[in-house]
Amino acid sequence: MRKPLVFLLLSIALACARPQPKIAVAPPVNTAETEIAPDAVADTLLVNVQSLDPTFVVDLRYATANNFTGAPLPGYLGNRAYVRREAAAPLARVQRDLRSRGLALKIFDAYRPVRATLAMVDWTERVHRTDLLKDGYIASRSRHNLGLAIDLTLVDLGTGQELEMGTPFDTFSAVAHTANASGLAAVNRQKLKAAMEAEGFVNYDQEWWHYTFSVPNPLRFDRPIR
Repeated sequence: MRKPLVFLLLSIALACARPQPKIAVAPPVNTAETEIAPDAVADTLLVNVQSLDPTFVVDLRYATANNFTGAPLPGYLGNRAYVRREAAAPLARVQRDLRSRGLALKIFDAYRPVRATLAMVDWTERVHRTDLLKDGYIASRSRHNLGLAIDLTLVDLGTGQELEMGTPFDTFSAVAHTANASGLAAVNRQKLKAAMEAEGFVNYDQEWWHYTFSVPNPLRFDRPIR
C-alpha cells in the first residue's frame, strides 16, 4: 500500500515542478517619460504597413471627425498606418495568414504623434472625463507614440464588411474588455487575438482592438502622418 502512495506523491511533485507556460501580459498603459526622437530618426524606424502588403484596410479614425473627440487630431495629415519596422513584418504575416482564410485586418490607428496624444488628454480635461485616464482607456504617454501599438479589427475579404465584435472601436466601458463578449462577437475577438498573438503581439484586455509589440529601448515620435 505504501509504494503506490509514494509514487502518487512523487508524480504530483514532479508535475508541480514542471515550468508553467509564460502568459504574455500587456505592458503598462503609460510609457516611460523619454525625449522625443527627431523626425529624421522616425523616418528610418517607422514603416507604412501598406508598403509591405497593400491589402491592409486603413481607416485612421483620428485623421477624421469620426472619433470620440469629434474632430481630427493634430498630426494626422494622411490616412497611412505606420508601425516600427520590427513590428511591420510580423503584422504582414498576420495579414497573409488571414487572407488564406478569407479575412483581412482593418486598422483604426497605429503610430500616433505625441501631439495627438496630448490633444486627447486635453479633451478629457475640457469635457471633464479625466476618469478615462485613471481607468486606463486613454494614455497620457501612449505606446502608439512609439509605433508599437495598433488598433484593428477583422473584415471579410470578399465584402469588406467588419466582423461582429460586440462594440464599436473606442467604446470606453467594460463591454469592450476582450473577455466580455458572447456568441459570435466572442468567437471573432478570439479569432483576432489568436492571429495576432501567433506573431508576438499582445492584447490589452480592456480593449479588444488594441495590440502591442515590444522592442528594446523604444523611442517616442512626433512626426506628422502624411
